[in-house]
Amino acid sequence: MLVGYARVSTKDQSLDGQLDALHRAGCERVFSEVASGARDDRPVLQEALAYARPGDVLVSLKLDRVARSLQHLTGLVADLNQRRVGLKSLTEEIDTGTPGGRLVFHIFGAIAEFERDLIRERTRVGLDAARKRGRVGGRPVKMTGEKIAAARNLLEDGRPATEVATVLGVSVATLYRHCPARRDVAPAG
Repeated sequence: MLVGYARVSTKDQSLDGQLDALHRAGCERVFSEVASGARDDRPVLQEALAYARPGDVLVSLKLDRVARSLQHLTGLVADLNQRRVGLKSLTEEIDTGTPGGRLVFHIFGAIAEFERDLIRERTRVGLDAARKRGRVGGRPVKMTGEKIAAARNLLEDGRPATEVATVLGVSVATLYRHCPARRDVAPAG
């Protein structure tokens, strides 16, 4: 049996095109929902997956309607394969119920994994090169040693913490984080 699944991300989008394509493809039962693809909790998808029996094929217009990432898709296909349920995408023309479809799917998975490894390697090389040039990375420091010294002097002179923070361009919380012992010297006010 062909079990269809359609999804749109917002109520402003229409399911009609997906539903028509799924019915034309011969889906006997179609599940549809409005839910962001990035969300883990898509109850109608879970219902469609639970409905599918061995020998069935879960059909969607596009792979991104079913899975939010390649990693999620790979896990989903592994789960479906274990239950002897196929996955078919009408747009990408992938059908994991056929040997050719499984081959194409595994090639896509291998390419995606290779791409992730390349990105990881490029990122590591870039960070190493930046460190060698003296770039530490991360968020810029708000309170330099010079500002901390100025803050301590102003607080010891009796200036209010709110005024000192404003002069230095930082929040009172940041000021207290860098001058914690000075709270009793000049309370905010």
